[in-house]
Amino acid sequence: MLGTSALGLLNNAFGVTVNAVTAVTAVTTKKQQKSSDIRNSPSTKKNTPSAMSNYLDTVEIESATNPSVAIIWMHGLGADANDFVPIVQELNLSGLPGIRFVFPNAPTMPVTINNGYVMRAWYDILGTDIARREDEKGLRASQAEIEKLIAREVARGIPANKIFLAGFSQGCAMTLQTGLRYPQKLAGLLCLSGYVPLRDVVAAERNAANQDTPVFLVHGRADPVIHIQRAEQSRDLLKELGYQVEWHEYMMPHSVCAEEIRDIGLWLHKVLAA
Repeated sequence: MLGTSALGLLNNAFGVTVNAVTAVTAVTTKKQQKSSDIRNSPSTKKNTPSAMSNYLDTVEIESATNPSVAIIWMHGLGADANDFVPIVQELNLSGLPGIRFVFPNAPTMPVTINNGYVMRAWYDILGTDIARREDEKGLRASQAEIEKLIAREVARGIPANKIFLAGFSQGCAMTLQTGLRYPQKLAGLLCLSGYVPLRDVVAAERNAANQDTPVFLVHGRADPVIHIQRAEQSRDLLKELGYQVEWHEYMMPHSVCAEEIRDIGLWLHKVLAA
């Protein structure tokens, strides 16, 4: 996790969420210890760049052997693949098929808004007005890397229509950047505290394969990093384009809350039961 001195302007523009996830996890630690359900003792493994050099390095958790569903979950700016690992134990996965959670590491790069500080980022943040100045090249490069992870899951036996994309903040933007354009139907798009990037070209570039793919879009009313108005604009754009959007907002900053985690679990149950 980045120290506060290293974050500089980042906290005011596109902060990380490690502390928020850890805090939510701590609330239910005692409950977890009493449970013998497999979802509270998933297997964990890490794929390193040396082992799979053609892919981003990832942390993986499988809720059961031979999973038939995959969730590729992207972290936010300045965080890493471990950031959302604790949430797996918080989700109510009972009754669901085995799920492989894939948490990739974003590449490292200098981030302009933080005076060139090198950190993990899916794309550069060029200024505080993230709607007007976007790193299109970086967005498209990361999109290609995420598409490779989807293809890898398909090669491992999980069809595209059983693969979810998920992400927080920058990871949310990458979920929408990739999912709306992907040429095969995906299971769903799980979008936390982010926005639709490159919104002016979405209508022209989107792929009809995911027109009916469910979208779970949530945001904090007190988010000082990505103001809720930006998320509402993204919600409205998606609805105008005919997407099935389930919208939630919570009284929280740029973070994750227990109610949100509960709603994610309910949504996964609903989508996988369809």
